[in-house]
Amino acid sequence: MPNHYQNLVLSLTQQPSEQEWFEFKHNFHSPDEIGKRISALANGACLAGKKFGYLVFGIEDGTHHVVGTSFSPKTKKAKGNEDLEHWLVSRLSPKIHFTIHELQIDGKAVVLFEIPAATDTPISFLHEPYIRIGSFTKLLKHYPDQSRKLWQNQADDWSAEICHEATLEDLDPRAIVVARQVFADKNKRLAEDVKEWDDITFLNKAKITIHGQITNTAIILLGRYESTSFLSPAQAHITWILKGVDGIEKDYEHFEPPFLLALDEVYNKIRNLNYRYMASGTLFPEEVQQYDPYIIREALSNAIGHQDYRLGGRIIVVEKEDSTLLFQNSGAFIPKTIENVLLQDAPEASYRNPFLVNAMVNLNMMDTIGSGIKKMYQIQYKRFFPLPDYDLTHERVRVKFTGKVLDQEYAKQLATVDNLALNDIIALDKVQKGQANTEDEAEALRKKSLIEGRKNSYIIAADVARHTEQQAEYMQMRGLDDMHYQSLIIEYLKTFERGRLADFDKMLANKLPQVLNDKQRKNKVRNLLQKMRRDNLVTSKDQTWYLADS
Repeated sequence: MPNHYQNLVLSLTQQPSEQEWFEFKHNFHSPDEIGKRISALANGACLAGKKFGYLVFGIEDGTHHVVGTSFSPKTKKAKGNEDLEHWLVSRLSPKIHFTIHELQIDGKAVVLFEIPAATDTPISFLHEPYIRIGSFTKLLKHYPDQSRKLWQNQADDWSAEICHEATLEDLDPRAIVVARQVFADKNKRLAEDVKEWDDITFLNKAKITIHGQITNTAIILLGRYESTSFLSPAQAHITWILKGVDGIEKDYEHFEPPFLLALDEVYNKIRNLNYRYMASGTLFPEEVQQYDPYIIREALSNAIGHQDYRLGGRIIVVEKEDSTLLFQNSGAFIPKTIENVLLQDAPEASYRNPFLVNAMVNLNMMDTIGSGIKKMYQIQYKRFFPLPDYDLTHERVRVKFTGKVLDQEYAKQLATVDNLALNDIIALDKVQKGQANTEDEAEALRKKSLIEGRKNSYIIAADVARHTEQQAEYMQMRGLDDMHYQSLIIEYLKTFERGRLADFDKMLANKLPQVLNDKQRKNKVRNLLQKMRRDNLVTSKDQTWYLADS
C-alpha cells in the first residue's frame, strides 16, 4: 500500500503544471542546482501559503510520468568530497531543515525533497535568495513584486530579528559611547542612570537589543564593519556621489555600519556651499547654506530607517553642482503618497522597520515619518526654496531638494495671498516647476483664481501676479499673442525669402511662453505655420517655407 509520501508525489503529478512550490526533475545535475531550487521552492511555498515546497527526482517534467532516477542523495558527494546533504545545509541561510525521502513508485526510484516554507526571512543559497518564475529558477532581487509580497507575508519585523550568532563584541565601542551620550541628552531625567548602566542594560533600555540579544537594528546602527555579515543576504551600505552640472560623476565614497557614526560622516561629506540672495526689504544680501542641516539629517535618517535592506540595494546620496541634493532608498513608500503624510493630522501608524525607527528616534537620529517630512517642507517654504520633489516609482523612494531660490520675490509675495492652504502651496509649486497637476488640483486652483491656461501648460493667474507685483513675470510666462509670432515669421520671410522649421524654432525659442517645454514649443511653431498656410499667408515646398505671394 502506498505510504503518505508516495501518495503525495502522485497527487503532485496530477497537477496541470509545475507551480512556484514544487518542481519535477529526471536526474541529478549539480549540487548548486539543487541549492538554488531549495531556496526558490522554500520562498515559493511561502508566497503560495503552503507549509512545504517539493523537489521531486524521477518524474518527467512535461508529461509528469514516473520514469525513475539514478540519483542517490545519501551517497552523492558535493564539492570537496563532502556529503551532499551536509554541503547543502551549510550553504543555505537561514538554516533550513529539509527532509529527503527515497521512494519506490511503480517499481521505479523516486527522490523527494520536502522543504519547509520560508518563515522569518527568505531562504538564500550562497547568500542569494531565489524564486520560481514559471518553470525557471530566478534571482529574487530581479523580481521586486515577488520580493515585496514575500516580505509582506512575514509576520515579524525584520529589523527586530535576532542575530543569534552575534555578541556584544560585534558592536563598535565608539558607537556605543556616542549612543549613550545622545540617549542621555534626549532623556535628561535618565542622564545619571545611563552612567550606571552596563552596555547590555543601556542597549535594552534604548530598545536596540532585545533581552540582551543582538538585533539587526543593533548591527545597522552600532555594528562593527565586519559584523554586517550577520545581516546577509540583506545589505547595509550608503554611497555618496558628487556629479557635475553635466551629470558626470566627479567623486564618490561608500559608508558602512555603524550608521550612527556614518550619519555624521555622510553629512560632513556633503559640501553644502553657501548661497547668497537678496532678502525682502533690504539692499544687503543674506547668506545661507544651500541645504538646511535639518533637511540633510532627516532625509538621510529617513532613508536609513525606511530602507528595505532585504532587497540588497544601497542608500544613495547624490550631490549635483546644479544645486540639487538627492536621497534614495529601496522599498515602496508605505504611506503610498506624500499627500497622505502632509495632509493628515497624525504621523503614519505603520513603518517598514518599526523596531529600527523606534531605536533611531530614541537616539535622536530622526523624527517620526509624518512630522519629519512636514518639517522639511516647511523649511523649504520658509526659505522660499522649491518644495521637495518626491519620486515613489520603481519600488524605491527618491527625494530631491533644490538649494537655491527660483524666484525669491515672487515666492515671498505669493505666500501672502489670503487663504493659501498647504495643498494649494504644493500644487502651485508644481506649476512653477512646470510639473503636472492632477485634474482635481488644477480645478481647485482655478476656482480660487490662482492659475489659468490649459492642461499641461498652466501658469500662475494674472490676479496673483498683480497681487504679487509680478506683472512682467506673468507676461513672460504667458507669452505673447499669436499674431505677434506670425508677424515675426512674415518679417523673417520678407528678409530672407525662405526658411525651414528649425529656423523658426530658433527664432521663437526665447519668445514663446516659459511654461512650455522644448517639444511643446516646437509643436506651437508647427501649429502657427499650419494656420498661416490655411490663411494663405505662407506656403511650403520640400520642407521649406515661403511667403504665399512670393
